[in-house]
Amino acid sequence: MVDKVVTTPLSDEDVEGLTAGDNVLINGVIYTARDTAHKRLVNLIENGKELPFDVNGQIIYFVGPTPPRPGQVIGSAGPTTSQRMDAYSPHLIAKGLKGMIGKGPRSKKVANAMKRYKCVYFAETGGAGALIAKTIKSAEIIAYKCLGPEAIRKLVVEDFPAIVAQDMYGNNLYRVIPVI
Repeated sequence: MVDKVVTTPLSDEDVEGLTAGDNVLINGVIYTARDTAHKRLVNLIENGKELPFDVNGQIIYFVGPTPPRPGQVIGSAGPTTSQRMDAYSPHLIAKGLKGMIGKGPRSKKVANAMKRYKCVYFAETGGAGALIAKTIKSAEIIAYKCLGPEAIRKLVVEDFPAIVAQDMYGNNLYRVIPVI
């Protein structure tokens, strides 16, 4: 069951219309980045330098995909644990990031930044990387190729399924549903 369909880049109004528990399909461009790439992005911000892509209105998916097999756009693309990005996410949210996709709960510092700057956190199902990859229509490395699977990629997605885990209002599925 799909509650909402969103297209990137997200606006404040898009984020305001999303509530924890919503089943969402995402269309458009999303970017990938894990902790090492996040650290580099925040270093650029702290040094007043330009980021390799405009984060304003964008979504970052916390993933390090496997190499594609022949004929595939991308390999398995399952989420990584989001807490590893918690030290960096508030900096990117303050720069205009509107969405993050990963697995597991987020820190209070991230939740506060989400409320202040209107951002949403989507949960993705761990172990479903091969199925998720089918919604990715193109993948292009745009920064930090030296990081291999953790390089920043620009993905074009069509009907990428996600659940709103934390909304900008402070509603949080991880506080309602126990984490096992």
